[in-house]
Amino acid sequence: MTPVRILFFGSPDFAVPTLRALVASAHTVVGVVTQPDRPRGRGQHVTRGAVAAAADALGLAVVQPVRLADPGVRETLAAFAADLGVVAAYGKILPEWLLALPAQGMVNVHASLLPKYRGAAPVHRAVIAGERESGVTIMRVVAALDAGPMLERVVVPIGPDQTSAELEEVLGAVGATLLVQVVDRLAAGPVLETAQAEAAATYAAKVTRADSPVDWAFPASVIHNRIRGLHPWPHASALLAGKRVILHRSTRLDAAYAAPSGIVHAPSGTVHAAAAAGLDVVAGDGALVRLLELQAEGGRRLPAVDFLAGRAVGPGDRFEVS
Repeated sequence: MTPVRILFFGSPDFAVPTLRALVASAHTVVGVVTQPDRPRGRGQHVTRGAVAAAADALGLAVVQPVRLADPGVRETLAAFAADLGVVAAYGKILPEWLLALPAQGMVNVHASLLPKYRGAAPVHRAVIAGERESGVTIMRVVAALDAGPMLERVVVPIGPDQTSAELEEVLGAVGATLLVQVVDRLAAGPVLETAQAEAAATYAAKVTRADSPVDWAFPASVIHNRIRGLHPWPHASALLAGKRVILHRSTRLDAAYAAPSGIVHAPSGTVHAAAAAGLDVVAGDGALVRLLELQAEGGRRLPAVDFLAGRAVGPGDRFEVS
């Protein structure tokens, strides 16, 4: 195996394990391309992104172009003389000149079982859809969005209460290991590349604040999946007594909990019980969603028992669409 020179493209936390794994491998990371530093948090202070901070700590050269088409960017990236480009959630469409820049092309660490969930939010959309499994696919980067041939993939189960943040952390670690294995194979010789089945392709649109409001008329499973799928951002939300509440964690209750039939006959959004264990809210199918962690807008994220302290919330109160 002849070690390869790698130019790495990535931005969020998901990409950090892959960067670190490559640095620890037999190969050489010659540079890191990541999104520009942006205002973050409540104070909107400009801070380093996750990959930029990791690259700094590893002593790697960092390039943060505002636009890949900006003057000088092409020359800067060409100067790294990379054999291979590795992409992990960089966040920008790569132009064709860039795809052709490394001698061995570019590969991508994608957090889904392609061809399902191509696009910007594969983890969030898989959880929101109630999928029972996800995974990581290492694919060849081509001009079409996430449509390149696959070099390897691995299946990862999704737990019934697992949030997008938790699943993404698992997939980041799995993807890092898988990517290094693929790069090792590429360095040793040709690797079998399998075309995606276009007829089975689905698209994972970016999540936005418009996804946040919970419609309590939906079944309990749909509401629960939305709450965990929108964590850590933009979070599911609802109105309680006219004030917006952010819903951080939930679970579905066993159907036999509420009534012998498993159905509560009350309007959707009605609080069925409010106790230390959580707020049990009636969904559109009469089943219950237990809210475990909540946050009043402008307040702190709290377990249900602390959220209820000092709040007169009880059976018969209603959550509404925010």
